[in-house]
Amino acid sequence: MKQVGSLISILILLFCFPFTVFSEGDGNIDNGGGGMGSGTSQNKWRPGEEGVRVTVVRASDEIAVSQSLDYTNKTMPSNMFHFGKVSKIHYRNGSPLTPHNNSYTFKNPSMALPKIISSGSENINIEVIKQYFCSEGALKMIADDLGVSYETLTSGDYRLLLEPITYITFQGNYMAMTAHEAALYDQILSGELRTKMVSLTHQNLPLSMFLEKSDLSFPAWAGTTNGRVSNSEIISSLGLGVVRFTELPPPMESTAAYEYRTDTEVITSVFLSTGREITPKAPASVTFSLLGSSYTVTNIVIPEGDSQIVWFKWRTPSKPQTVTIQVSASEGVLSQQRITAKLVDLNQNVPPNPTAKDRNDSFSIPSLPKNKEKTNDSWGVWSASWHSNWVWIPNWQWYGTGNGGGYWVDNGHWEDQGWWDYQFSRYQASLSAAHSIQPDRKVPTAIGQEMKSGYGIQMKVNTNLTTNAPSSHFKGAQHAVAYFPEFQYKTYWRLYDRLQSVNQATFELKPNPYSTYNQRVHFTPIWYPDGSYIPHTTIIDAWTPNGMLQLNVSDRVQIKGNLFSDWHISPKK
Repeated sequence: MKQVGSLISILILLFCFPFTVFSEGDGNIDNGGGGMGSGTSQNKWRPGEEGVRVTVVRASDEIAVSQSLDYTNKTMPSNMFHFGKVSKIHYRNGSPLTPHNNSYTFKNPSMALPKIISSGSENINIEVIKQYFCSEGALKMIADDLGVSYETLTSGDYRLLLEPITYITFQGNYMAMTAHEAALYDQILSGELRTKMVSLTHQNLPLSMFLEKSDLSFPAWAGTTNGRVSNSEIISSLGLGVVRFTELPPPMESTAAYEYRTDTEVITSVFLSTGREITPKAPASVTFSLLGSSYTVTNIVIPEGDSQIVWFKWRTPSKPQTVTIQVSASEGVLSQQRITAKLVDLNQNVPPNPTAKDRNDSFSIPSLPKNKEKTNDSWGVWSASWHSNWVWIPNWQWYGTGNGGGYWVDNGHWEDQGWWDYQFSRYQASLSAAHSIQPDRKVPTAIGQEMKSGYGIQMKVNTNLTTNAPSSHFKGAQHAVAYFPEFQYKTYWRLYDRLQSVNQATFELKPNPYSTYNQRVHFTPIWYPDGSYIPHTTIIDAWTPNGMLQLNVSDRVQIKGNLFSDWHISPKK
């Protein structure tokens, strides 16, 4: 989360500069502030007692897809008053303000936070704050702490929602609250918080961070940067910053388009969010309906104000078509209720039969394509266990003994007033591969990796999916597609057969229909110039609940001469 607290009132749109410490984040924040009044022993704030709440939000539907995490440089007591880990997105979607006086959790960042909230006695450096939250180090730290891969976080599909937190003493109680929570709390107290702590809760805290440009359906702030603001202004527009990794997304659509391969095992997922806790006593279920069948995921538990990814694994039909998936939930709010999936057949663009008369006089060797890669992923699942807290409920009753005498007896009972403790189990997956290319065994004049053009090459890919998750959470790589330089790495491609599956998959080219011996080869063009011949292979359809893993590999052989030089023509004797 980006927080800024200074006297600067100029709107500055941040673009992180290409220093090595920076990522591709765009910090959409600005700030203001003012002086602080004097406090009392019952109502006070000490400069530096602050933090940042961080939440990952999917840009397409503005759903929080991670738990929220509070960062602070301080060490905070676990029994302080707080309102849970609820983000501004959750409050906007209807989560209630719920006080707690136990189990406050926080994290001291490995990279200390810069000063965020102005105290009036010092100016806060907005550029330092922007650079911090756009730096590669901070973003990798946040991704790791939230159980999201850095590549996923910075892919452009997500935003980082930042909210300033203050730690204050109010009415003698030590409390943690964001600007949004302070405004909601003040509404409940009919303005008493504002009366006691106005310079902090209704000026420096909310103005320590606001948007320069509308994002996540929150408006840009064009009001005061050094004056008092109202509860409604805070709730609608203040106390937040957004880190984005591409330009703003198009308007949210009611459906999401997916593309799958035919006859392939895939994982389709949604996020389920809730404003109140979903417990094992009354767990949620999510049902996916498609092609006349339904798949129900049961026993879903989620803490208050949080979310969880929910998925099902299925095999796509063998014929290309468009499939509509309807999603429903017994509790909570779904990120999507209707998914449109397009099923495509990869085996459509086989290279044409090469001939000895082929020519390409204008050919120039192309650069390797920069296809999309996603080699690591992470996700998690909530579980809950009951935390017993037995409390004696007294029930005093008077027993008379006559003549005005008697005695009291406590006929009370023990009552378990416990609560649910939630645990988040994190899982990771990583896809790797090795690619090898060799001249075909039937090439008569090949020497090691050197061969003449016009002959065939054999290609092999070994993949490995490493994960700590149960088998129901993933599927190893299922397809590999080879592209070739003579076609500019497009137009035509050749598919591999998967010869070994599960986590470790081995792929070899499908038998070539133009091969006399039905070899698993690709024929290099007779006209290909001397030098490196580099096929490029994309490995796809390794699935986790958080999407498809894919990577690109390449290898080379050296072309020297062509197969005509192996022919010897002499007169018949």
